Amino acid sequence: MNSALMLRRFICVNASATLSSAAPSPKKKPLIFLGSPQVSVTVLEALFDASSAPNSSFEVAGIVTQPPARRDRGRKVLPSPVAQYALEKGLPSDLIFSPEKAGDEAFLSILRDLQPELCVTAAYGNILPTNFLNIPLHGTVNIHPSLLPLYRGAAPVQRALQDGVRETGVSLAFTVRKLDAGAVIASRSFQVDDQIKAPELLSLLFSEGSKLLIQELPSIFDGSAKSKAVPQDDSKATLAPKIAPDEAWLSFDQEAFVLHNKVRAFAGWPGTRAKVLVLDDKSGQQNELELKIITTRVCQSTEVLNGEQDYVTFKKGSLVFPCGGGTALEVLEVQLPGKKAIDATAFWNGLRGQKLKKL
Repeated sequence: MNSALMLRRFICVNASATLSSAAPSPKKKPLIFLGSPQVSVTVLEALFDASSAPNSSFEVAGIVTQPPARRDRGRKVLPSPVAQYALEKGLPSDLIFSPEKAGDEAFLSILRDLQPELCVTAAYGNILPTNFLNIPLHGTVNIHPSLLPLYRGAAPVQRALQDGVRETGVSLAFTVRKLDAGAVIASRSFQVDDQIKAPELLSLLFSEGSKLLIQELPSIFDGSAKSKAVPQDDSKATLAPKIAPDEAWLSFDQEAFVLHNKVRAFAGWPGTRAKVLVLDDKSGQQNELELKIITTRVCQSTEVLNGEQDYVTFKKGSLVFPCGGGTALEVLEVQLPGKKAIDATAFWNGLRGQKLKKL
């Protein structure tokens, strides 16, 4: 059976039949995990490992994830990375749920019958309504990659890097109806390197968040986590709104550090882009190019700015773009549409003496 269809079985099978094969062991507390992208797999893996320990008090009784979607260059309809991992681990397909909305009554009916004591979310990507949150005995806890109440929302890592923060972290918090506003059970902070990109930082924070979760599970199950959890100070909250595709464009009127932080923040998706003009003095021809900017650093010397401010120069393996405020951005790696990423030296050599002008 096609795995995508297997994931949707809960919609069309009889609920009692599903539950007869899905009933969790009475000796262990049933836990439901909600997650979708690859970074969530780290958390699910940690839960599977912990649940298989001889002294474990819980089991992963089900998975909730986003419905199968078109991914990869082939645009095939594939299950989410979390669903794929769960299937590979041997979790029965009738324990993998992919409702269009977490408030779908058919899904909630099955969830109630599973009687979860706890739900854990990690980048699930769907809003949890009150009738969902009322089901698990010990509530729902979320791994959020920021130091709450900072950067509540869909893109905490990206927005933190865009702001150039020197410190960030991961929080384990109870889920409430208000966005990322639940009491914080525990958190860990980390220093942020000025070259780290969003995918790498996201992976690090979810890895550390999974360790934090496993550490705190006993207190969550015995109820003591609720008494020790610290309410968030809403007056200190900041938001991390979802990134829009049109934010990808770079404006070299901004200072170099602003652009560098944006490149790091938007790495992976949507990426950052710039338009340049290739000038051939011999033929007089001009050709506009769209470049995806992959890797950058802030230029530490301003001597490269002497001369015309609109032209891109090449120095020690970098394309040097003049920026606002008398600063300059070194671009180390670029990608042309439909091509593989190449370093700045290879791109510059490909120009064969033609000039490059920023737009």
